Amino acid sequence: MTTIRLDLTGLKCPLPVLKTRKALMPLRSGDLLEIHCTDPLSVIDIPNLVRETGDKVEITEHTAQRIVFLIEKTDRLIGKANQSSATQG
Repeated sequence: MTTIRLDLTGLKCPLPVLKTRKALMPLRSGDLLEIHCTDPLSVIDIPNLVRETGDKVEITEHTAQRIVFLIEKTDRLIGKANQSSATQG
């Protein structure tokens, strides 16, 4: 299990979610991605991204100065599974 730390402080929407998506791609199941943000919209955008990917997210810190997310990569592919079942019907 690997933990990657991603400092996205100072970046505004949509960059935090785009960089988070890119950072999640090469991770293996069980790896952790720790993200540090200052963009207030990231509390909406990053959990929505993680819901699409099927990974697990937890907000470990939320202050006026920063937001810290801890994302655990899983082997579930919720977004892709939903898309393929919708096209088969």
